[in-house]
Amino acid sequence: MLKDRAIVHMDLDTFFVSCERLLDSRLIGRPVLIGGTSDRGVVASCSYEARKFGVHSAMPMRMAKMLCPEAVVLRGNAGIYSNFSKDVTDVIKESVPLYEKASIDEFYIDLTGMDKFFGCHKLASELRQRIIKETGLPISFGLSVNKTVSKIATGEAKPNNEIRILKGNEKPFLAPLSVRKIPMVGEVTYKTLCDLGVKQIKTVQDMPMDMMHRVLGKNGLTIWRKANGIDSNPVVQYHERKSISTERTFNKDTIDVVKLRGIIVAMTENLAYQLRRGDKLTACVTFKIRYSDFQTYTQQQRIAYSAMDHSLIPVVLELFQKLYNRRMLVRLIGVKFSHLVAGGHQINFFEDNEKQLHLSQAIDKMRERYGDRAVICAAGIGAKSISRWNPFSGEPPPLLPNRRR
Repeated sequence: MLKDRAIVHMDLDTFFVSCERLLDSRLIGRPVLIGGTSDRGVVASCSYEARKFGVHSAMPMRMAKMLCPEAVVLRGNAGIYSNFSKDVTDVIKESVPLYEKASIDEFYIDLTGMDKFFGCHKLASELRQRIIKETGLPISFGLSVNKTVSKIATGEAKPNNEIRILKGNEKPFLAPLSVRKIPMVGEVTYKTLCDLGVKQIKTVQDMPMDMMHRVLGKNGLTIWRKANGIDSNPVVQYHERKSISTERTFNKDTIDVVKLRGIIVAMTENLAYQLRRGDKLTACVTFKIRYSDFQTYTQQQRIAYSAMDHSLIPVVLELFQKLYNRRMLVRLIGVKFSHLVAGGHQINFFEDNEKQLHLSQAIDKMRERYGDRAVICAAGIGAKSISRWNPFSGEPPPLLPNRRR
């Protein structure tokens, strides 16, 4: 049955830029950069016109401006992009039997069995044309027997086109491509493979599986399978979140302890509220800090399952105190809750009391009615741009333009 699958991967082309061009037609044909507008910001998205100058996403904005000084630089608006993404999702939802929203601009669609009624390629093409017509956004897709080959095919189809890889042609299609095209091959893995003289996927296809395992461990086996067009991962409409997190990169490195503590409190308070809103509990707290020399440190602590501010904030502040070096400027801080399980708050007989529980419930009700910043800790009042979204809604998080992917 797996050999007869029909999996479509759809990806909106330069999504943020395309949204901005729908709102302002003067941007059409011009090089556009979207991301943090300060020198400390990074590029979240860029137009094909800008890519000709060597610009790419996740590049420091300062470098992107140097490479393409005539580019239009926009900070972007995550809310607008989320609305456009929802419009595309609605079209897909009512047109196909099973889909997976992998990110704000990326979808997998399982059309297995639909060839008996419509023809899978025809159905995918008609869906693509409908999305373009109803939303105005350019979109590309790849169609094959699995997710990996379809995703790589989409990359080859761009911009605004489609590719179908017939069953049995997966390996010949992949062979001439760079190993960098394989999902999960990042910069470090790519450098390791290049040092071995492995630059094309064909070379990986010709290598014994156990050799890839010796060089790259477990990841080597996964890469070998993907290089050979082997992927049995199903299209899953909903993913249960295993963790939630938030980070803050400062426009200017800071040593202001009061400011750092305030932002940490605001981060933790917001994540704790999201836990309670999703009926989740965390058993592991992680704090991350990056100094001005780009040295990054993390430390985690296991705790009793909780989603309460008064339990989580002291733990995060304690981890911060352990990692903070007063002689160094701080560039980034982050908070993460993991080991999530479903469930309401479990009362701690030694720390919780009825007054605290009632207070927390009252605050959450006010936030639900007036917004999640209606009531906040005084210590975190200066943190005005903490990422605030519902991580348990089944939707992927918005990619904020001032943050790395």
